[in-house]
Amino acid sequence: MKRSFSSGGSLDLGLTLRSLVHGGGDPTMRLTRNETWRATRTPLGPASEHLRVVNGIVEAEAWGPGAEWLLEQAPALVGMDDRAQPFAPRHPPLRDLHRLHPGLRIGRSRAVVESMVPTILEQKVTGAGARRSFRSLVCKYGEPAPGPLGLRLPPASDLLAALPYEDFHPFGVERRRAQTIKIACSYAKRLEETCDMDIESARRRLLALPGVGVWTAALVAGTAWGDPDAVEVGDLHVPNTVCWFLAREPRGTDDRMLELLQPYTGQRGRVIRLIGASGVRSPVRPRAEVVSYARI
Repeated sequence: MKRSFSSGGSLDLGLTLRSLVHGGGDPTMRLTRNETWRATRTPLGPASEHLRVVNGIVEAEAWGPGAEWLLEQAPALVGMDDRAQPFAPRHPPLRDLHRLHPGLRIGRSRAVVESMVPTILEQKVTGAGARRSFRSLVCKYGEPAPGPLGLRLPPASDLLAALPYEDFHPFGVERRRAQTIKIACSYAKRLEETCDMDIESARRRLLALPGVGVWTAALVAGTAWGDPDAVEVGDLHVPNTVCWFLAREPRGTDDRMLELLQPYTGQRGRVIRLIGASGVRSPVRPRAEVVSYARI
């Protein structure tokens, strides 16, 4: 199945959909500036899609039982609803970034549990370790995606919910994160309902789950719901990076980051994404403890 629609202006798929990709070896997705290949589970069943931008037109093709649903949601995924969001940066470096990256949008995947599982894997461990765990889980428990793209589907929620927590250990995942994933997957239907709720009500539902805090909820809000104000409070690196970019302060706290972002309330997540797109990093890089659970 195919459809096409106007991009409505500059659109950089690489920047817009970057938060959906979990490392260069993500078996569920591939991404360039103008093209993306993605496998996912929809309310109508598994599917895969290929999107590309050609001369201001988004061309979409999808395969599988959920193909029609994916094509219907494609405009939201690439941030068509985000075009009218007012944003006027006050800091000159941020103003320059906004001009440099006009194609960055905040899209909505409407895939809450698929956002939660890799995000939970990133809790309290290095990003590289979490990405390895995610790849291993997909390769073990995912399935080949419909269509010719050669991708794998993320593991089904009911499968992960039913796994004993010790079955996560070979993938470097200890009991606490395994239990959080199992709980989230067991409430998959309730969590997917949050896509049709207001942001605050949806966030409260997420935060009611054991093991889910404000950091996890913010990452899910930014990807699944398209919340342009999602701020990753509690992140190891983001406060330093934001404080360095906006105030040239090499070390930052959550409170200081929120103070600097206060003028952008409503668009704070967009600011963080723009800063991330710049490649600028604080000269102070905190190190997370590296723990292996594979042999436990």
